Order: sequence, then structure tokens, then C-alpha cells
Amino acid sequence: MHLKSHAFLIVFSLFILASCTEKQAISFTEESVTIPNNTIVDINIPKAEGDTKVAVLINKTLKQYVASELAFNPDTETPNTIETSIQNFNSEYTRFKNQFPESAQEWEAQIDGEVMFKSPEIISISLTSYTNTGGAHGSLVISFLNFDGQTGERIKNEELIDNTEHFMQLANPYFDEAISEKKDMYLDTEKFVLPQNIGYSADGLILLYNTYEIAPYTAGITEFVIPFNKANSYLKFHGF
Repeated sequence: MHLKSHAFLIVFSLFILASCTEKQAISFTEESVTIPNNTIVDINIPKAEGDTKVAVLINKTLKQYVASELAFNPDTETPNTIETSIQNFNSEYTRFKNQFPESAQEWEAQIDGEVMFKSPEIISISLTSYTNTGGAHGSLVISFLNFDGQTGERIKNEELIDNTEHFMQLANPYFDEAISEKKDMYLDTEKFVLPQNIGYSADGLILLYNTYEIAPYTAGITEFVIPFNKANSYLKFHGF
């Protein structure tokens, strides 16, 4: 009887330990990435702590994404690292200054990231990328990257939503309200489409359209939030 009780306690303890480990969310710090003599590119992104497979995969995906966002010519470049992208950006600027020494145009690039939402189920990270290489104005792009909290795999938008058609019916009125004061600036308000960026936050599910995605530059970024108590029934990964 004593041995059976002892065995039961061991099994029970292991079960509790496994349950706690399974529910434990990844923690993040901030990482700044640069190279020697770089003064025009500023990169600050979240870094998943630890050497677990989940943390390693999240960090790898984040760095690959940032490297591609910073690529001067993404159609021909396939940078391996953020450092390579920074070096290429600096080299292009040096080439520009050599060709047009009289130009006062200064180039700059900045990518900042933050963890918008974190749970054992899902992690949402926002990356704000700004680049200016001349022209009338710089380019600002916000990207949401969602990760499975248990595997570290990136989750596509279509993998977030359980019933896209019904979810669009839920989201459409929120979109109409968000653009109500500048509706005439949008391309086709009668045909509602989901944005390229859907992410989780403490306030609910954020849907964000970058500049030029559905409207001209002057309309700016369009975004709205659907509270989780309205959205959860349509989501495969539930928020609070």
C-alpha cells in the first residue's frame, strides 16, 4: 500500500509539473541589432528568452522577416541576416551619395517591434517599419506576426478564423464605423475585405490596413478593434 501511494504521488507530481510547463508562456526582452559604423538604421525587436524550440523558432522567424523588410530591393535580394540587410542599406546609401554628392537627402530606416499579446495559446507581435530613401515622403508599414504559443510556428490569417464568411459579417460594421468620417477617400467601401494584418491585443482583435492597401496615402492607416467577447466565437485561438 505504501509503495502504491508513493508511486501515485510521483505520477501526480509529474502531471502537475507537466501541466504547469505546458501553460507557461514565453517571456520576451528587447534586442537591438546593428553593425559597426552604422548610423542610419535602427532595429529594436522583441527576443524570446530561452533556448526552447518555441523560442528559437520565434526568434528565427522574426529576424528573417525583419531582414526581408529592410532589404533595399526585396525582388532581387534574399538577405540571410538582419546584419546583412543593414550593410546593404548602408552600401546603397554610400553609392547614392557618391553619385549625387550635391544632394542633401539623408536616408534612414527604423524597425521597432513590440509584443502586443501573449498567452500560452498565441503570441502577437507588431513590427513598425519606416524607411526613407528620398521622394516626397518615407514609407511606414505595420506588420502583425502571430505565433502558436506551443509550437512557435507562425500562424496565417486564415488559420486564425474559424468561419471567415461569418467573421466578415461581424467585422464589416466595425470597418464602416472606422472610416465613417472619411468614407469618400476609400476605393470601394461596398466590397469589404479583410486586411493583411490581424493581431491580438489587450483590447481585442485588431484589424489593420496599411497605407495604399485600401485607400490612397492621404487616408493613412486604417484600423479598428473587435472586443474578444464578440470575436472569440469566430477565432481558433481565443483571447481574454
